[in-house]
Formats: sequence, structure tokens, C-alpha cells
Amino acid sequence: MGAAAQTAPSGFVGIARLAASSPKVRERAEVEYFSLPTRSTLNRESSGRMPFAWTINPYRGCEFGCKYCYARYTHEFMELRDGRDFERKIYAKVHAPELLRAELREAKDKGLPIALGTATDPYQPAEKQFQITRRLLEVFAEFEGLDFSITTKGVLITRDLDLLKMQAAKHRFSVHMTVTTCDERLARLLEPKAPPPAKRLEAVAQLATGGIRVGVNAMPILPGLTDDPRALEELARRAAAAGAKFLYGNVLFLMPSAMRQFMPFLEREFPRLVRRYHRLYARSAYLDGEYKERISKLLAELRGRYGLDGNRGSIPPAARHPQMMLQFGENCADPRMLNAEC
Repeated sequence: MGAAAQTAPSGFVGIARLAASSPKVRERAEVEYFSLPTRSTLNRESSGRMPFAWTINPYRGCEFGCKYCYARYTHEFMELRDGRDFERKIYAKVHAPELLRAELREAKDKGLPIALGTATDPYQPAEKQFQITRRLLEVFAEFEGLDFSITTKGVLITRDLDLLKMQAAKHRFSVHMTVTTCDERLARLLEPKAPPPAKRLEAVAQLATGGIRVGVNAMPILPGLTDDPRALEELARRAAAAGAKFLYGNVLFLMPSAMRQFMPFLEREFPRLVRRYHRLYARSAYLDGEYKERISKLLAELRGRYGLDGNRGSIPPAARHPQMMLQFGENCADPRMLNAEC
């Protein structure tokens, strides 16, 4: 399908205006792809409150459609207020690799951590067409000595094993495969278009066999849905069997934009939990107190039991994320400061 330019409403400015005027590249299965101009690829965490320095998100929006996704708010920057648009309108930063090359050449603090995939998945279905993530890896391969990591649910990452091996040889590099649950049916409800958990664990095994330092993110942990100790232990056991080196996780962070999608989902699929979630998240998007401490203790026990505590002495960038800070005793900043460009 040829690109069809849009006309931006006169009142839109900044990223909203760019998004509104972005040409449509393709439409399939009720999902529209747009080419989005951007000013930068490396986005600095400028609040000083987050423990990583740079973030990269090749796409705005994510087709996986995870019901709990905190990043839905990022489409509101583009004046897209329907939360479903986050998974129906995908914006590809087609010039991101060229921008990254220039930014890395100019950077004076190249050793600071770079986290790829902090808001949207870099290996979502759009990557098959645009190959932005692969081209970003080609750029990273031109440099040495970076602190760099990838977070994904996408098994398409195995396509790039050749380039991932280059990252492992040249950088302090790791891959974090997010596996929310081993329950295939529950995963399909929570993450409608993401690969099944078994496929993700197969990808972990393939990456580990290829010499990539890879681990599993059990995130988010959802009260009453994925927090059963036996279920989390099964995940830890299967992660270790696949060759994972580490296991990270945290309880659900539920921003208002995500809640508008998540609560109707609960009412439809798990009505018994609706009152509990309203109570838990009545005052804050974060959960603290006894529940948080109990999950943290359980994760620590599982890491020790299954040899999944290999963080090489420091927290890797992909673990330095609002959904994942619990087990490290960090205080999270407002995730809207995480990446203004997303």
C-alpha cells in the first residue's frame, strides 16, 4: 500500500502534529502502520531519578495489545485518546538507525546504560516490515564498550542472532525475555498478540545456546492472576532449564491510562478480582507494603534456588524499569519521565 499523507489539525503541535501528518505505510488486520519523523533516537532520562541514562523505542504503540501495559499513555502525547489506538496505530521511527549512528559518534558519555524496549516492544509484528531494530543493531555493531540491553516478548529476536552475537562480543550486553506466565490460556487473555510463553522460552534457549547472556522478566506480576508461588516457581524452573542467567520481576504498575483498558478486561474475564484491584490501586499506581515485600522475598528465593541471580554485580539496564524496581529496593520515579519521546 502506498503512503498516504494525513493533514494535521491546526491546533496540534510537537509530536502530536508529527503523528497526525505521518504517512500511512500499511494497513492489515485492523492495524495501521505509519512512518514517524523523529528528532532523536537516544532519549535522555532527564529527571535524574531513574537509574538508567538512555532509552530507545523504535516504535510508538505496540501491536501485542497487553491489557496491563503502562505505556498506553504515550499515545496521548499524539492526541490519540482512545486507549485501543495504542495497539491499532503503530508509528515506526524509520530514520532511527541513522540518527543513532550520529548520536553515538557525538556522545561524550558512551559508557552510560542504554535500554532498548522500555516502552514498546522492539520485536513486535511491525519489525517484520520495517526492520528498524535490526538496523539499530547494525549501528551498535559499529561501536565498542557500550552498556546495552534489550527487553522483548518477541521471538522474532532470534532472527537477529548473528547481530546479537556481535553485541555480546563488543558490549556489556544482555537480553531480557518477558514471560508473564507459563499458563498459555491466561497469557493469551492478558497479551492477545504476543507469542505464547513456550515460544518465548524456546527463544531464551536459542539465545543462550548462541552465547547471549539472556534472562527472564516475570513482569508484571498481577495480584490474583500470576502471583501464585507455584506458578512463579514453574516459571523460574523453566527459565533455568532454558539457560536463563537471571530472573527479575515486579508487581503490576497500573497507571490511569492502563486502568481504563485493564478494569473492563477484569470485569469481563475475572469479575471476582474487580473489587480487589479497585482497593489495591485506589490511591496509587504502585503497590507497596506487605504484598510487595512478600513477592520480593519469593523472587529472591527462586533466584537462589534455580541459579538465576547472575547480574554480574550490578543491575543491567533492562532491569532498571518502573515495572522491575521492586527487587532492588529502588524508589521509582514517575515513568512519564522515562522517555518523553518514547
